[in-house]
Amino acid sequence: MEQIIYEVPGISCRHCTHTIQMELSDMPGVTSVSADVDTKFVTVSFEPPATPEAIEKLLAEINYPVKK
Repeated sequence: MEQIIYEVPGISCRHCTHTIQMELSDMPGVTSVSADVDTKFVTVSFEPPATPEAIEKLLAEINYPVKK
């Protein structure tokens, strides 16, 4: 299992964290998701078939793009 941390500047409230956690939790291979409104970090634990690129793409699709 792998873990990755993304900085997501668009997180501004609990609704944002809830949306991110719900959407990413539905992705095959994602085993846990934690989104923090204070730090604006999203921590994702995953295994195949999930990939860092697919997780980042999904975040962008739900309007929470990762800071590059």
